[in-house]
Amino acid sequence: MKQNKLFIAIVISLILGVIIGGYVHYNTSPEFIESFSKNIKILGTIFIRLIQMIIAPLVFSTLVVGIAKMGDMKMVGRVGGRAMAWFITASLVSLLIGLVVVNVTKPGVGLDIQMDSGSAADLLNAQSALTLEHFVKHMIPQSVFEAFSTNEILQIVVFSIFFGVALAAFGKPGEMITKALDKVAHVVLIMVGYVMWAAPLGVLGTIAAAVATYGFGIFALYVKYILAFVLGIALLWIVLLIVGYIVLGKRLFDLLRHIKAPLLIAFSTTSSEAVFPKLVEELEKFGAQKKIVSFTLPLGYSFNLDGSMMYMTFASIFIAQVYGIDMPIEKQLLMLLVLMLTSKGVAGVPRASLIVVVATCSMFGIPPEGIA
Repeated sequence: MKQNKLFIAIVISLILGVIIGGYVHYNTSPEFIESFSKNIKILGTIFIRLIQMIIAPLVFSTLVVGIAKMGDMKMVGRVGGRAMAWFITASLVSLLIGLVVVNVTKPGVGLDIQMDSGSAADLLNAQSALTLEHFVKHMIPQSVFEAFSTNEILQIVVFSIFFGVALAAFGKPGEMITKALDKVAHVVLIMVGYVMWAAPLGVLGTIAAAVATYGFGIFALYVKYILAFVLGIALLWIVLLIVGYIVLGKRLFDLLRHIKAPLLIAFSTTSSEAVFPKLVEELEKFGAQKKIVSFTLPLGYSFNLDGSMMYMTFASIFIAQVYGIDMPIEKQLLMLLVLMLTSKGVAGVPRASLIVVVATCSMFGIPPEGIA
């Protein structure tokens, strides 16, 4: 019961958020709804900002310590190589599942949706940012202090890898710095424990604002689309759980018990960033080696966006179906390969998956206004 207190608090907040938001939407004036949503959303903003506050020091300290403690650069290369091989495989599987589900369920066929090209304008403008130069700038920091101040995880990862490798090469004199950073990581993880108790308030604020603005209709919006997409996500989970069971055996269920609170926080706040610190803590409690966790988790946040991957193929083909555009299988497979490459190039870009979909739609003759 003690371990589940946070999980239970989040579930209660989720239900309360729906009830409060529903009451405000159906029983108050439009002016009050706008004011209420704007103000209660601040609870979610406070939680997300508290999390963002500790991400940079946590990524830096844990990743540097992880690499320095590995010592052997061959081990760093081996772990990094295995991680990237898994990320690429998982991404490909995610894209394929999205492609298969959207073709079988055809959620966009027969939908009469009025497209609003105006609300897609900012995304179309953002598409211009999707270039090789932009990716390089998002990956290699111009200044490590700038990377820390703007929470560019990928840039912090790059700097931390260089720093960790150099610290390991420094040998015995560098052990003092490694120990100091190890203590910093422990202090930040204690802070994580404090910050996580703001999660229920963050969830309450985010959900209440959404339901107050859109009503219960938000749950029925594009029912065919959402049901088909949920089916795709469920299939992706099944595949990942099967792989997890092959690797971990019955310990998989213990792992799921550890990560259930982070999963619910990510779902409720629509921010995977919000659970990074908690994931580090829970994976260490599960028994994963600290040096492995601190090395692979930040890499995964940059390169292993499986849910977003599935969304990209799913959304692109869905828009084509809505507009009645024929997409033969060879064209779809080519789109899959394009998405495979471009999705790896936007780590750290805000609303990255939407920007990738816009760029891909334009490339394949699908009206990108469909994003709206």
